[in-house]
Amino acid sequence: MEKYFTRFANATARLAGSAGAFLVAVLLILAWALSGPFFGYSETWQLVINTGTTIVTFLMVFLIQNTQNRDGYALQTKLDELIRSSNAENIFMGIEKLTDRELEELHSRCEHSAQKSQSLLQKAATERDRRGTGRDVPQVTAKG
Repeated sequence: MEKYFTRFANATARLAGSAGAFLVAVLLILAWALSGPFFGYSETWQLVINTGTTIVTFLMVFLIQNTQNRDGYALQTKLDELIRSSNAENIFMGIEKLTDRELEELHSRCEHSAQKSQSLLQKAATERDRRGTGRDVPQVTAKG
């Protein structure tokens, strides 16, 4: 059952997000609007569009949320595997479960580290410029 729902949710989300689906929706709205004079802009005429859009919106919220949750979970799993298999700190695995305050602290720590690295790179570039390193490097030419 879960496998069928997953396929259905993915296909529906993909279809609903297409240009064709948007065009169909626009045409339906135009047809409804143009039919107003024939129905005297009655309450029933208004109820048709309100009920239809409410039902579609209600169902689409669940389908789209399902696909976003699955995509987010898959992406998080991939990132965790990259972190685990690299030289990165394992502290970053599972950070999506931290509180907002813990995330802010970790973010500040990363920003501080990035600023420190940027400062070191700037000092190295300044030192290279001061020494003239890299300016007078002989060019190697290929002999044919």
